[in-house]
Amino acid sequence: MPKRAESSLDARGLAGLLERQAGVVSRQQLLDLGASRADVRRLLARRELSTVHPGVYVDHTGRPTRAQREWAAVLACAPAALHRESALDAHGMTCDRDTPRDRATVHVLVSRERRLVPPAGVTIERVADMSRWVQHNRRPARARFEYALLKAASLRREADAVALLSDAVQQGLTTASRLLEVLGALSRLPGRAGLGEILEDVAAGTRSVLERRYLRDVERAHGLPEGTRQERQDSASGVVVRDVRYEPERTLVELDGAFGHRDAVDRWSDLQRDLEAAVDDHITLRPGWAQVLEPCRLAVVVASVLQHRGWTGRSRHCGPTCTIDDGGAPDPTYRPDAPQRPR
Repeated sequence: MPKRAESSLDARGLAGLLERQAGVVSRQQLLDLGASRADVRRLLARRELSTVHPGVYVDHTGRPTRAQREWAAVLACAPAALHRESALDAHGMTCDRDTPRDRATVHVLVSRERRLVPPAGVTIERVADMSRWVQHNRRPARARFEYALLKAASLRREADAVALLSDAVQQGLTTASRLLEVLGALSRLPGRAGLGEILEDVAAGTRSVLERRYLRDVERAHGLPEGTRQERQDSASGVVVRDVRYEPERTLVELDGAFGHRDAVDRWSDLQRDLEAAVDDHITLRPGWAQVLEPCRLAVVVASVLQHRGWTGRSRHCGPTCTIDDGGAPDPTYRPDAPQRPR
């Protein structure tokens, strides 16, 4: 029987590479470490490696972890980088609103001129000037955070997109100003105009867009009574300005346009304003972007409060996608987590 040739595989180098890549290695990397094709076949036969994608292996025979699937996708499509939700995950963002289906797919970014068919469980997006948007020094390579975030947000309903951006700001991973800077370079991004006006409002610390959206999409569209706006009132702590006041129903709507955690001083100020309103027998509602961007759902809440406090009118159906029935009540078939068409 012929003697088996001595392997020239750098075993120590392979061990280090597997450690750095979460136990994942490509066929090309094995060859670069001195492995022969026979070495690769032997590692697979001994079950020291198992196939994840064609030409990409993991160092066990069980189910690959999320990190291993991300590494495998990047190596299978190399040169490539994690993108969208996969990049957000790699950057350390917690996406509580993601569904299991969202996380089952690995998203990668490749150069526009590439023509490849992604393996199962992997989606690709092609981009010109890939180096502009990718951090090649991270392991695995990943799209820059703001780019991946805006791309992920662009495929969601406006309310869900703003919730995703707000989560990122709240977790300290970016700012509205940085997002605006990147958005300026993405002229073809779906939903760019709407996201831009919201981010401009947040970056400037104003609420003008939020206030217009509430007036147009919540109050007027659903037949709610017209509130008094920006009313100045004397109080024990000085002059306060109320965003919206429904005087006959003794109800205030204070619109919260912030993304993420506001500082303690703002919260104490809110509490003081609410206390003074309660002394005057007013109830205070504090909707933010997430609520105003689901206007039908918010209209039900505001209408219910106003009706309990004396309003004799009824909210109305605003259009074909409205979640309020013709009688002013919530549509019993409405599910807030169901996909809806953008307004």
